[in-house]
Amino acid sequence: MKQVFENVFSDGKFLYTKNLLPGVKVYSEKLLAENGIEFRQWDAFRSKLAAALKNGLKQMPIQKASKVLYLGAAEGTTISHVSDIVEGKGLVVGIDVSATSMRKFVKVCESRGNVLPLLADAGKPQEYPVEIQKIKFDVLFQDVSQKNQSEIFLKNSGLLKPKGFGLLSVKARSINVLEAPAVVFKQEVELLKKAFEILQVVRLEPFEKDHALIFCRKK
Repeated sequence: MKQVFENVFSDGKFLYTKNLLPGVKVYSEKLLAENGIEFRQWDAFRSKLAAALKNGLKQMPIQKASKVLYLGAAEGTTISHVSDIVEGKGLVVGIDVSATSMRKFVKVCESRGNVLPLLADAGKPQEYPVEIQKIKFDVLFQDVSQKNQSEIFLKNSGLLKPKGFGLLSVKARSINVLEAPAVVFKQEVELLKKAFEILQVVRLEPFEKDHALIFCRKK
């Protein structure tokens, strides 16, 4: 097992994170023990962040002790791996507007002390609890399949610390079903440039069709 980024590992084929809760699975992922350490296989077909890492994301801004604001928590599949990476001194705030997804996500949070669930509309960060608004996050990650994806991302960027990193998963078909995905990605990049330095754009095929991850840093 080789470490490819801080707390992210590879066996040459699959990605893994060290299991924060040995023996516990989140989504029926494979567990692998090596030298007394248990690793959880990180499925790139179920995680856009893992897909970006597999497809050549050059830098992983989420590290030990990072504070991460995660928009589009869903049932917590990717967040569980982010939880592994940031470890006990880190924090992940997972936001989702779906009460159905949140019920399942809360179960993940109950056993992971570094993850906080928040049922809220990511398009209205001004309505987040004051305690959340006071945090200056190291990383903003967003996976929200709505037409105004960049607008939501920019609204939440005020919670990022200066020079904090952003990771925006763009689903082209949610924005414009008629335009070529490459054109949509370029348009989204231009929207982000007002507040972010664009570091890399990674296409997510074959793991996700018509998706790209925009990696950026707050100006």
